[in-house]
Amino acid sequence: MNSGFLDKLLERLGRVRPEEIRDYVHRLADEKGFFETIFDALHEGVIVTDPAGHITYLNRTACGFFGIERDAAKGRPLASQLRGLDWNAIAAAEKSVSRDMEVFYPQNRFLNFYVTPLRVEKSPGKKRGAAEQELIGYAVILRDITESRKSTEETIQSERMNALTMLAAGVAHEVGNPLNSLNIQLQLLARKLRKLPESQRKDLLGSVDIAKEEISRLDTIIRQFLGAIRPARLERRLENVNQLVEESVRFLNAETTDRSIIIETELRSDLPLLELDRTQIKQAFFNVIRNAFQAMKAGGILRIRTDMDDRFVSITFADSGGGIPEAEMSKIFEPYFTTKAAGSGLGLLIVRRIVREHGGEIELLNDAGKGLSLTMKLPLDDQRVRMLPAPAA
Repeated sequence: MNSGFLDKLLERLGRVRPEEIRDYVHRLADEKGFFETIFDALHEGVIVTDPAGHITYLNRTACGFFGIERDAAKGRPLASQLRGLDWNAIAAAEKSVSRDMEVFYPQNRFLNFYVTPLRVEKSPGKKRGAAEQELIGYAVILRDITESRKSTEETIQSERMNALTMLAAGVAHEVGNPLNSLNIQLQLLARKLRKLPESQRKDLLGSVDIAKEEISRLDTIIRQFLGAIRPARLERRLENVNQLVEESVRFLNAETTDRSIIIETELRSDLPLLELDRTQIKQAFFNVIRNAFQAMKAGGILRIRTDMDDRFVSITFADSGGGIPEAEMSKIFEPYFTTKAAGSGLGLLIVRRIVREHGGEIELLNDAGKGLSLTMKLPLDDQRVRMLPAPAA
């Protein structure tokens, strides 16, 4: 519209009557409002810049993706609004560029970022294709690919877990049995050493005890690994989620006191009973609470809150442990990944397995420097199957 309609208008400006100019201006205003309404209705983000990369237009969806105000962003460099965007590299490509990007504010999501130059004919030539083209700006199209990315990651994770499950069976057989044999042999050796004079047996028995402790540690690691990835049969019964939370907190009371940790609970009183495996759900609660304890210093606060919506009962654990670096968020459920010196890296993997086997979901909200919030969402019993409205006759 700018290069065609306006150019023709400017060429005829000296011959146009005032009332025609008024009609042209009204037409431009109507078209501008019409197209802005259309662009604001799109689910894709649209940003238009000038040749230098300064924003000339952006729609409502683009503002929502990046948490920016439309009026404040206009006229400013796009790179100043999207931290981490290498605009110079995109502009230097002089062609359409497609990249995926991760956004952390105002909501963690993945976007496909497509940029294409906008060019118009500078001076029409006599032959077709002979006209020079002038760069008048760039069009940026943003598409939310969070769900497709999440689906892909879940598929990869599922395949990885299947491979780990097969590996676990071999590990349990190939490592577990020799460890048991070693433990038996060490017990026999200890009995023989006790018959020696004390001056000779003391150091040797100490070495045997160290070896037995290491074997026990290896056996624990194997059992944790198997527990983290091996599907378990759920023993479902109607359970009170608030009661399970309170039992878990009481069970860990000694650790709470020892670490001077404060636990605050806000438990919604009208939660329905859910069909749960109480042992496994409490194990998930223990793992999350212990992770929070280890992340916080003395005097830290852990807030536990239960709530519900039309699909889930949610249990949120929010600690004041300082959170974790954003770069490590994507690794938090990977086997053996841990930010703690003495951590096994299996605690949250077990939590996710338990919640998923109950048909639930896990949400993480990380505030680096302040704390981490983990929410378990367990499905309501009557929401496992939902009838859709019958089609209109």
